[in-house]
This record gives sequence, C-alpha cells and structure tokens, in this order.
Amino acid sequence: MLEPAPHRTRTLLPALSCLVAAVLFGASTPISKALLATVGPFTLAGLLYLGGALGALPFAFRGGSPELRRDRRQRGMLALAVIFGGGCGPVLLLFGLRAAPAASVSLWLNTETAATAILAWGFFREHLDRRTVLAAALVLAGGLLLAAPAGAAGWRAGTLVALACLCWGLDNNLTALVSGFTPAQTTAIKGIGAGTVNLAIGLVFESGLPPWIAILGALAVGAFSYGFSIMLYISGAQQLGASRSQLLFSTSPFLGVLLAWFMFGEPATAVQFGAAGLMLAGIALMVTARHEHEHAHEAMAHTHEHRHDDGHHTHVHPGLPAWVRHTHAHEHEPITHTHPHAPDLHHRHEH
Repeated sequence: MLEPAPHRTRTLLPALSCLVAAVLFGASTPISKALLATVGPFTLAGLLYLGGALGALPFAFRGGSPELRRDRRQRGMLALAVIFGGGCGPVLLLFGLRAAPAASVSLWLNTETAATAILAWGFFREHLDRRTVLAAALVLAGGLLLAAPAGAAGWRAGTLVALACLCWGLDNNLTALVSGFTPAQTTAIKGIGAGTVNLAIGLVFESGLPPWIAILGALAVGAFSYGFSIMLYISGAQQLGASRSQLLFSTSPFLGVLLAWFMFGEPATAVQFGAAGLMLAGIALMVTARHEHEHAHEAMAHTHEHRHDDGHHTHVHPGLPAWVRHTHAHEHEPITHTHPHAPDLHHRHEH
C-alpha cells in the first residue's frame, strides 16, 4: 500500500485554496457597499449569485457522480446549503451592510468562524483539538480587537450580519460533506437557485432593474468573489474539514477592512495591525496542527478532488502520476491505519 504523503504537503494546497477564496470574498464587502447605492439588497444578492454561477458554469459540466447525485441525503444537504448559504446569508449581510460602515461589517464577519466551528463540533461529528480551538480563539480575538476602536456596527446591523454568519456556518458544514457534486457543480447550482429567487424578489419589491453598469459590475463581482471563491473554498473544505478551512477563510474580513481604508477613506490604526498579527498566529497554529491516531474507515463511494499518494486512494490510472490531483467518482474498501489527518470527507470518526 502507498505510504501517505507528508502531512504538510497534503494540507498546503487546500490551505492555499481557502486563502485565495478569502481574498476574493473579502474584496466583495466594500465593493458591494458601493453597489448598494443603486441596487437593492435582494436584487444585488441575486446578481452576485448569478454572477457566481456564470463563473462556475465553464467548470461544471464534467466530473461528479450521477449515482451519488440521486442520493436523497446528498441532494438534501445541497438544497439546505442553497437555502441558507445562497438565499438567506447574502441578503442578511447586504441589509446589514446598508446600515453600517463597510469596515465594521467586515469585522463582524469573523462571527462565521465561531458559528462554523460550533456547528461542526455539535452537529457534524468534526473533532476539534486544543490547538485548533486556540487558533479559533486567536482569530476571533483579532476580530474583536479590530472592532473595539469603532464599537459595534450597531445592534441592528450586527444582528443581521451575525445571522448571516450563522447561515454560512451551516452552509460551510453542509458543502464540506456534499460529495456527489464537484465544487463547480455545487457553486453553479447554488448560484442559479439562490440568484434567481433573490433577483425575482428584488424585481418585485425593490425599484426594478438597476443601471446596466451596476448589473455588469455586480455580475463581475459575483463571478470572482462568489463563483471562484466558493469553488476554491469547497475544494479546501473537503480536504481540511469545515472548521479548519473556515479559520483560513476568516482572513477575508481583514482584506475588506484594507479595501475600506482605500475606497472610503476610513483611518488605519495600530490596533488593527495588532489584530492582524493575532489572526496570522491563529492561522499558523491551524496549518501546523498535527492529529494522528489509529482509525478505521468503512467502505464508501463518493466524488472529490484527490491524489494517489495519500494512503486512501489506491485505485489505478495507467500513466497518471500518483501526485496529480484529479476528480472522479471512486470507491473505498474498509481499512484501518494510522497517519496524520484532518476532519475531511474520510475522517469523520469519533474520538
């Protein structure tokens, strides 16, 4: 049997995927703030997710497992992810963003980290070791420190953004377990479903179609900050687990603060730089965490990105090097072994 690839090597690429996803999503907060001047929250949420679908569609026609896509549990998890992550979350965020400064709302988005971790531990059998808990505490402390100088974004706005983060926390855990669809297929379905419903609501209850320049801008932001970002995040979450991938993704609020400084002239403070240090320390703790013990895998079949030097994917593709990442439906035989691992699709065992 192939020996598992080094733990650090196997976590670097998914960690990088989550960080790039964070950069793309972080840019959307201040830009969406500007778009809200001419576009209503429901209309903008619809355009952002339809743009996300447009970004994902070119990559969504291949891969996945038709058999698993017919599974009621897989379809149910994806439907809930669409409702909460694509439908409720962005609308709540945009209503909060309309009532508060962009930097303040960016800081509130750190609540998503805590929501994801609590839901992952409480409802989705995801193990959290002490190092990961400490990492989450450092990231949240950074967010609180950043928020301190300006105070809360206001009870109304803060509550709306916190509820959005709760919706996305549920979405994060669900999409990390959806294995019958590729990340691009999940993103396209979420974008088309949530985008169409939110846009229809916006056209009925808001002021009709916004200017074409605003429509094109929203679709472009959606393609990068929602489409590409969600695809990269799902890919990372399936390999790292929801709570760890969310810790990496939680750097996106700080990028939103950076852009708010330049786009809206909000002042930079020494406290904000100190908070960035706390967040980076938390990320470093998470990335370097090592969890290893003997564990058993039951037989299973699913679809996700994988390589053949990790000790789990031992099927053969003639001519394909073991280190090349690729996606297709595959099956696993029962196995018991010991190696470093994260709570990914293969490691949802009890501790």
